[in-house]
Amino acid sequence: MPTKTHEDQLQSVVDRLSAAAEADYYNPYKRFVWPDKLEVDGYWMSPELMTVHGTSAAQELDEKTLQEISKWESGHFYSLNVHGIRELLIEVVRRIHTTGFEIPTKFFHHFVGEENEHMWFFAEFCLRYLGKIYPDRSMSFGTDPESPLVQNFIVFSRILIFEEIVDYFNSRMGSDDRLHPTIRDLNKIHHEDESRHIAFGRQLVTLAFQRVCDDGTDDEREFCRTYTRRFLDSSVAGLYSPAVYRDAGVVQPAAFRRQVMHDPARAAANEAMTKRTTSFFRRIDAMAAA
Repeated sequence: MPTKTHEDQLQSVVDRLSAAAEADYYNPYKRFVWPDKLEVDGYWMSPELMTVHGTSAAQELDEKTLQEISKWESGHFYSLNVHGIRELLIEVVRRIHTTGFEIPTKFFHHFVGEENEHMWFFAEFCLRYLGKIYPDRSMSFGTDPESPLVQNFIVFSRILIFEEIVDYFNSRMGSDDRLHPTIRDLNKIHHEDESRHIAFGRQLVTLAFQRVCDDGTDDEREFCRTYTRRFLDSSVAGLYSPAVYRDAGVVQPAAFRRQVMHDPARAAANEAMTKRTTSFFRRIDAMAAA
């Protein structure tokens, strides 16, 4: 079992983040200004964050097509948020006020409330300005091992990986003056909330993996390390959507996706996106090498 030090540290973080959540609370239904029509003269997403950025394929496209890709790629990104949040809410609610989660439950309540509101405003943006939410193409939360120790680690690792990738985008788009104010505001407020969730998530993942190390088997520990690497890679791959390229008017979107994903420029972009996350998991020895 984890030492008292781990529990004390988690308690301190839970108390601090709960107080911050209460102090920073806002009503999302009144917080945002939703124009009847989003008049965007340019990009809907920071160009440097687009999946085509730096690729030879992008150089063959005109500016109008690139802006169209940014429009639909932003909608796809927010759709990923909607689906990811729904899944993490299901898993967190299952653990509120259950044995082993007495300490984090206090912040779970804030977490669930805030994430539900995030899901609402991302969905609202998609439906208002793009007319749809892209379907969920992600992996399920299910995994083979029956061990609750492994299940808990996998759940909170998935949540953390998802949130850290999302925050990489939010933190940049929230301060990008090239973007429409509504887009900036959406990303800015989500980044502010997610900074608490990521701090909380890192504590939970560290504690969960410590429990696997203390009470699990060698096979379970290795499964956890392999799973986090596989899920991180899958999450990055999921950003590259043929449906987005199709909606933007790209011919042969599936072939275009393959070309973009395998462009040498994307390896550096993907590494930058995941560097912070990979460093954390490797630091606690909870992720296999690429």
